[in-house]
Amino acid sequence: MGKIFIIDVSKCIGCMSCVISCKDEYVGNDWSPYSKPQPEYGQFWIKVDTRERGSIPKVKVSYIPILCMHCDNPPCMKVCLTGAITKRPDGIVLIDPNKCNGCRPLGIDKPLCAEACPYNVIYFNSELGIAQKCTGCAHLLDDPDWKYGPRCYDACPTGAIIYGDEDESRIKELIKEADVIGREYGTKPRVYYLGLPKPFIAGCVVDLKEKEVVIGAKVTALDLYTGKKYEVYTDELGDFWFKDLEWNHRYLIKIEKSGYKDKILGVYLTSKDINVGTINLEKA
Repeated sequence: MGKIFIIDVSKCIGCMSCVISCKDEYVGNDWSPYSKPQPEYGQFWIKVDTRERGSIPKVKVSYIPILCMHCDNPPCMKVCLTGAITKRPDGIVLIDPNKCNGCRPLGIDKPLCAEACPYNVIYFNSELGIAQKCTGCAHLLDDPDWKYGPRCYDACPTGAIIYGDEDESRIKELIKEADVIGREYGTKPRVYYLGLPKPFIAGCVVDLKEKEVVIGAKVTALDLYTGKKYEVYTDELGDFWFKDLEWNHRYLIKIEKSGYKDKILGVYLTSKDINVGTINLEKA
């Protein structure tokens, strides 16, 4: 039965419990042949990518836990010259610390596996001279007395980290709704994500002459690639938000309000989250 991680980004609050529990399990602890001790500093076998999106005052923050993706097509395994990297029947990818030589005979700065990993989740332990990464807590999974799954999963207070076997009905249903990071790499990750952030376009509509915000103005965003039209209305603060748009699409933004001249803001490319700023409407 293959092991699967599903991370619900919408539930992650950035508390770092997963990071702390991982450190607690691996720093100073030798779990050979699964892993040698993780250094206290410089390595995060699970890390939380904090993304500040937009610009003041239209800002959102997303927290995305990142760990080894335990790929079904792992590039790290393809470049390993010593056979230290293997994939277990349950899907977990391990680096045997007794076989890894850190590619030191090659005289390169980083092990080949670290260079090959598109997710940047493999680290070099200069003291031990080996490559290291998340093991999926395989030493715990193989312990018949341990019933709680990987430490990060067990420690997550919000249920943002979900873990199970790929043939479980609940996992199958969640995978249908989930996505992976870096699908274009062709690595076939076994870590899935729910609620990955989509871009927003936001702004504030005001009447500078009257020195007040414009409430109830209709703002439309036309997706120039798909033809889909989004409509929102400015709130009591004059703000509008278009959420969950598509990445790298172009949107035509228009504002309409009875008693005011229509205003076309222009075309915006959602290569990032966009704050269009404060927009002045003129009376008709």
